[in-house]
Amino acid sequence: MTLLDTSARTGRGLLTGDRYREELADGRELYLDGRRITDPAAHPAFRPAVDTLAGLLDLQHDPEHRDLLTYKDPGTGLRLARAYQPPRTLEELRLQRRSAEFWHAAAFGQHGRSPAFMASIAVGVHDFRNRLDQARPGFGGHADAWYRHCATNDLVLSHALGDPQIDRSADPLDDPDLALRVLEENDEGIVVRGAKQLTTLAPLAHEVLVYLSASFTQRRGEQFVVWFALPLNAPGLVTLCREPLGAEPFGHAHPLGARYDEQDAMLFFDDVLVPWNRVFLLRDGALARTGLARINAWSAYIGHVRYRERLRTLLATATLVAESIGVDGFRNVQEDLGRLASYAELTEILLDAAEARATVTDGGLLAPGDTAAGRVWSAEVADGAVDVLRRIGASGLLMQPTANDLAHPRLRPLLDRYMRGKDIDAERKSRLLRLAWELTGDGFGQRQHLYELVHRGDLARNRINLFKRYDQSEVRGRLEALVSGPADAPAAAPATPSPASTEERP
Repeated sequence: MTLLDTSARTGRGLLTGDRYREELADGRELYLDGRRITDPAAHPAFRPAVDTLAGLLDLQHDPEHRDLLTYKDPGTGLRLARAYQPPRTLEELRLQRRSAEFWHAAAFGQHGRSPAFMASIAVGVHDFRNRLDQARPGFGGHADAWYRHCATNDLVLSHALGDPQIDRSADPLDDPDLALRVLEENDEGIVVRGAKQLTTLAPLAHEVLVYLSASFTQRRGEQFVVWFALPLNAPGLVTLCREPLGAEPFGHAHPLGARYDEQDAMLFFDDVLVPWNRVFLLRDGALARTGLARINAWSAYIGHVRYRERLRTLLATATLVAESIGVDGFRNVQEDLGRLASYAELTEILLDAAEARATVTDGGLLAPGDTAAGRVWSAEVADGAVDVLRRIGASGLLMQPTANDLAHPRLRPLLDRYMRGKDIDAERKSRLLRLAWELTGDGFGQRQHLYELVHRGDLARNRINLFKRYDQSEVRGRLEALVSGPADAPAAAPATPSPASTEERP
């Protein structure tokens, strides 16, 4: 059975870890280091990350966590993942948040493209179905059917937005290889050619949702504007993995990278046929621009949940490191830790604000309030958050023994004497400082940090968009009256603020 055979898979319900492993061996064309990988779950570069995801999926079946992580779908009677539940009330929205908090806490905030995150984008596609259908009859039904297929089979998803970095100064109309494009439409569907870069989690996912980032919706050629979804074993779809992170055989050196390396990939669409029932939007740049914010409303909210857990992990690690070397009482260190604590607390406040400003969409769902300013802030503080841990650990982050060093009879007495910490032995300190290095300095840590800087989109563009849409009319009008009127004229009273006027409706 392939993942293209959707009819045979309808309504299988919640994934188990074992079913997830089995379904990854689906005949996809997956390459790592010049070799084709037939079974990601069995390959040493992927196995630890697959096993980690499988273990988290199994928690959905644990009676202790089932009611938080799943819900009973009234339409099918199946228990489905909470992340796939379309929230219609504030309580359902908060349940989605609490479920995501559980998932991301278990992964220490390291799973940027977790199933909890990606399922919320599928919810957004479902919510936008009416607008898609108005643009082209039938497309809304395609989007809704795809969402239901994903939800009732608990599929692990990826998404692909960015064009390949070939020549960003050029226009795809002059060189069509610069962007994924539609070659033709026929009775069966559309044929697409091109590539999408940095498709996180694709090697470990069932399906990919393809659409456009904000940087690429301004297309002069409508052949480059398309939304669709495909199984990752679709004929002609080639997945190329980057070098794995955290796979080096140095004992306790990479506790995070081994478990939480999501893998990033290039997707090559070598004249791939996308069946009509998998096409959601076609040749409509204006709708793609509008839809981008709409379908990502819930994922942006869940993204803050994940970032809060990452900040909490950085704070706890920094505190443990400070204690291990006896600097936790230093004023400057406590100030740094306080800065990290403020970041974590502010992220919590941003989530509360998104719930307080939630609005009902024209699709009938309750969407969190706009989180654009929070996304800008998160990218702005990302450098400082990592730097706190880096400054506290300092040179100790670099020079720590490996597991084999600790096991060596000649070295161990020296390590116990000279590489211990304050009230902590050499082995435990080594594990702790290596964890700190992994969060700040090695390949995995640098990848995670780069992700924080880029995954929310171009920071300058996001700031400009915030400026352009922020409503200054009321205070600007009063200031203009103040500077143009007589010096002794009374100042105008401010207007009573209207909640509807201060936020963008999803």
